[in-house]
Amino acid sequence: MANTTSAKKATRKIARRTAVNKARRSRVRGFIRKVEEAIASGDLAVATEALRAAQPEIQRAATRGVLHGNTASRKVSRLAQRVKALSA
Repeated sequence: MANTTSAKKATRKIARRTAVNKARRSRVRGFIRKVEEAIASGDLAVATEALRAAQPEIQRAATRGVLHGNTASRKVSRLAQRVKALSA
């Protein structure tokens, strides 16, 4: 358990930050799920629109440090690849 005042404050800050990051991560997962559901249904228009909404959300998570930049890019790339395959 934290003993010093600064350690107690750090614990409070970490708890707040963890809650914010958890919410952001959950939000990103929701956007990704919408894209994957659209891909599974085979609807190109819906999948394209869902990807267009998910892409900035994923990149924003990377900017905020919730996801690593390369991880965000990889997720967007793989989703885009799967959406593109629907049109073929």
